[in-house]
Amino acid sequence: MDVLENFDRWKEFLGAQVDRAQAMGVPHDRITEVAVKMGAYLSNKVDPKNEQERLLKDLWDAGSEDERQSLASIMVKMADKAH
Repeated sequence: MDVLENFDRWKEFLGAQVDRAQAMGVPHDRITEVAVKMGAYLSNKVDPKNEQERLLKDLWDAGSEDERQSLASIMVKMADKAH
């Protein structure tokens, strides 16, 4: 199963990457910056595989740059707690 096909698996994957970055000493702001770039890539290049991803894409597409930054930060926090 592809990591993007299951939202819980996606959160686990993202949480593992956040943990890895934190262990390497990457600041939260930089992790969020990468999450913004990942969000933009996913929104533009990947078709949502489930309802949660569709909602995130719709929120991303409707949001301003500041709101996308906030959404990325929330996703990082959610993934960190889930892992």
